[in-house]
Amino acid sequence: MEEIYIEHGGVPVSQEEMEHAVDAILKDAGRLSRVLIVPPDYTRCYSYAGEFTKILYRKLSGTAKVDIIPALGTHMEMSKEEKEAFFGKEIPESAFLVHHWQTDTIKIGTVPASYNSEISNGLFNEDIEVEVNHILMDGGYDLIFSVGQVVPHEVVGMANYSKNLFVGLGGRGMINKSHMLSAICGMEKCLGVMDSPVRKLYDYAQKNFIDGKIPLVYIQTVTKENRDGHVELCGVFIGSSRTPFEKACALSQKLNITYLDRPAKKVVAYLDPGELKTTWVGNKGIYRTRMIVADGGELLLLGPGIQAFGENEEMDEMTRTIGYTGTPRILGLYRQGKVFAGKIMSAAHLIQGSSEGRFTITYATDPVLMSEDEVRGVGYNWADYHEVVKRYDPGKLKEGWNIMPDGEEIYFVGKPALGLWKLKS
Repeated sequence: MEEIYIEHGGVPVSQEEMEHAVDAILKDAGRLSRVLIVPPDYTRCYSYAGEFTKILYRKLSGTAKVDIIPALGTHMEMSKEEKEAFFGKEIPESAFLVHHWQTDTIKIGTVPASYNSEISNGLFNEDIEVEVNHILMDGGYDLIFSVGQVVPHEVVGMANYSKNLFVGLGGRGMINKSHMLSAICGMEKCLGVMDSPVRKLYDYAQKNFIDGKIPLVYIQTVTKENRDGHVELCGVFIGSSRTPFEKACALSQKLNITYLDRPAKKVVAYLDPGELKTTWVGNKGIYRTRMIVADGGELLLLGPGIQAFGENEEMDEMTRTIGYTGTPRILGLYRQGKVFAGKIMSAAHLIQGSSEGRFTITYATDPVLMSEDEVRGVGYNWADYHEVVKRYDPGKLKEGWNIMPDGEEIYFVGKPALGLWKLKS
């Protein structure tokens, strides 16, 4: 199958180009009777994956059985409203399947401890089981489309490609251990990097357990927010090899990483309530901005929709029990093996959501949805969103540097999930 790469130096890709790209892929694919589409969930609402899913379904559903299984990972199931907002109302509910990461997966291989030790410079010395939803292997599909956005990511460096399968449709072993591998190696060292330790892990699993075994095509997008606040599709990269991912990474690194000349004493990030409802995903506001916060500074997260810590009861309970209390304590508990048995990714998440005492983190929440006691109980400072927004109104703040009426200087990030903010130095 011929691969397709569309980019115009940051100029948006048109709807017509999207349609023609899908037509070309389907023409090469020939007659199809069963197709699976694997898009992200609504926490990746800026990915244009919903648009590609709609196009694929419209062009295929008349002649083929089309299933859609959002790559939830450990996230909660998508609501009807989220599906309609992301995929439109034309796709029937019967087309959607749900991935249950704790029960629906099968083991397809193991990445040996020796390899994991090599890619982590001796920091992680365990076998990692490769588990995916069983329908990938035994669903009888003529073609599987993995659709998603390439963007800087806190665990794998640059999101998408095989991560969409090994985490989005993955099981406990791979999700847990890949997240811990990243946390131990150091999140800030891999953010925005294509060949991170976790990417090398996924590459090993892709090469040894996926390539040549299932009919798989990746549709990968790169998006960027324009000056008007609208998110534009700036690149489309389609194919079965790693090359589309590499090309998408190069474009995303140009468009989605913002470099500052100096750190900010105060960073304010807005967490869209329709997109981010838990600290599990809302902490993208921490991951993506933490490198621009000055030592002793403050990161203020405006989270009007935050109503839980974990995306499921298991992770929510662990967060409430341990809290975002820093690497030494959390890693110590992990290595003792007393707290995180079978829940390693929770330890990794808690490490990555901690400031290590370098700066303070304040969550401004709606007290009806998330109380002060709850937020302070996990180690963060708290503020009432309704009061804070009177001063830091996300509808009035501009992206980047802002000077408040009293002279306070802040740096505002309106859509942290869309990029990464770093210092030039």
